[in-house]
Amino acid sequence: MERKKWLMLENNPCVMTRLATKLGLSPELQFYDVYTLDEPELLAHIPRPVLALLVTIPLTPAWDRDREAEDAEQNHYTGFGPEEPVIWFKQTIGNACGSIGVLHSTINGPAADFIEPDSDLAEIRRRAISLQVTERANMLYNSKPFELAHKSVEEAGDTPAIPVAGSTGHHFVAFVKAKGKLWELEGSRKGPLERGSLADNEDVLSLRALEMGLKRIIGLKRDEGGDIRFSCIALARKS
Repeated sequence: MERKKWLMLENNPCVMTRLATKLGLSPELQFYDVYTLDEPELLAHIPRPVLALLVTIPLTPAWDRDREAEDAEQNHYTGFGPEEPVIWFKQTIGNACGSIGVLHSTINGPAADFIEPDSDLAEIRRRAISLQVTERANMLYNSKPFELAHKSVEEAGDTPAIPVAGSTGHHFVAFVKAKGKLWELEGSRKGPLERGSLADNEDVLSLRALEMGLKRIIGLKRDEGGDIRFSCIALARKS
């Protein structure tokens, strides 16, 4: 049987804020454009702390090799239960990587405190905690509220949504801080990736978090020559 395949979402703060709010994230939070990783004056519009970064990145040859090497050393994730440091979803819906990135960004770390009670997001999170990886992925695959929320914003970007037959070559990655660690969350990997410790006063947009996370990926491309084009948005309180 052919698996579900949706239209890919644009990594646009308005689109992703609408999606998160539709699912049940408090309107106290919103996504912001991240225009730079190095110029503080161009980051001043983003309230701190930043609760999550959601990034879409092209799969360059260097990053592809890095991912393959890293995944070869990893076992498939088996975590579940209330002591799980982050809730991770394996992606089984085609082109749902943006929506799963929003999910990873909102149900983990301090953002989870802003989930509206009795919302679809609260129910997805509640059910996911007790499920193992395959059952968790199946639950999300069959979630009508999750599908309806995704489809409600498919046409909301600045560019027309175009059906994609195969992979676009871009990956959505969420970075969150949970239990003092930086986590890299992507549904097409073997599980959540712990990137290192962060101090209490360091958020996911802090220099240390960027060096362990997004800048590490960017550096792989620069090491082989050339720059990488990516889109990054940040989840924080509404200003």
